[in-house]
Amino acid sequence: MEMFKVGVIGCGRISPFHGMPARSLDCANVITCCDIDEERAKEKAELFGCDSYYTDYHEMLTKEDLDVIHICLPHYLHPPVAIDAMKAGCNVLTEKPMSIAIDDAEAMVACAEETGKTLGVIFQNRYNAGSKLIKSALEVGGIGAIQSAKATLTWYRAPEYYSKSDWKGTWDKEGGGVIIDQAIHTLDLVKWFVGDEIDFVDAHIANRDHPTIEVEDVADGVIAFKNGVKASFWAMNYYSYDSTVEIEIDCENGVIRMEAEEARVKFHDGREFVARPDPNETFDYGGGPSYWGTSHLKQIEQFYEALENGETPEIDGRNAIETQRMVCALYESGKTGERVTLGK
Repeated sequence: MEMFKVGVIGCGRISPFHGMPARSLDCANVITCCDIDEERAKEKAELFGCDSYYTDYHEMLTKEDLDVIHICLPHYLHPPVAIDAMKAGCNVLTEKPMSIAIDDAEAMVACAEETGKTLGVIFQNRYNAGSKLIKSALEVGGIGAIQSAKATLTWYRAPEYYSKSDWKGTWDKEGGGVIIDQAIHTLDLVKWFVGDEIDFVDAHIANRDHPTIEVEDVADGVIAFKNGVKASFWAMNYYSYDSTVEIEIDCENGVIRMEAEEARVKFHDGREFVARPDPNETFDYGGGPSYWGTSHLKQIEQFYEALENGETPEIDGRNAIETQRMVCALYESGKTGERVTLGK
């Protein structure tokens, strides 16, 4: 079995959801990590059992003979670090989003093709039990064609969420607000479920309750697909708590509903199929929200399995860039007040 030498760049809140799963695999050894904050780098090096840590990722890429880099950095840094890592001979698995600009995402995909390296992007919610049931039901076909879809996300982000960060809430570093940071997973699921190319998007964005930040804290709109399906959405992050995310898909022969990770596929003839998280399925990430479950672990396992077998991971750059294209189009529409066409 090949043993992949792994490095983690960015040692903030999300990094244990990369370092700990990679550390648990028989085929991977997390040997180093990097953060501009030396204390954070040292802390995560101890957590991951690394041999070393760095405060300059260029130095890390030069000194360490690495096979895989996990990127857990602010959004705007994903493209340059991913490209540097691939040019240094590393495969890359980056947190969402790929980038904050579609040109940068395209440059990442181009670099992966030029270097022959694998580029993966985290959209772990596709690995939830409910998500898998819905995708399977739609692919099998008994539920019939999708008529329409809708999604709702109402969460809470306190002023401190932004004031404690030097990049959250900014257009040039975060790339947006509730769409690109909170709702992106939900919108990715909707696009994945519909399984067709987007024709156009039409969105509205606003900031209604976070006066100290630049970006939107509420968004609504429609995503129209080439097959005629229209998916509507509403997302905001000034509710009193993180309420349950809801997705509904109206089909010819039934209705599919998803609340958090639980999915119900209910046929008009009375049949019903349900999938929910297995309470016995757990993983110790060494910190961070326990409610995130095992989906990061599952996607990371699939990524390394693909590397071992010389295959393309299920969510690679070419797959993920379509979600990035959708997100960027939603922002263009929200800023201009115009419908944005994606279909060719």
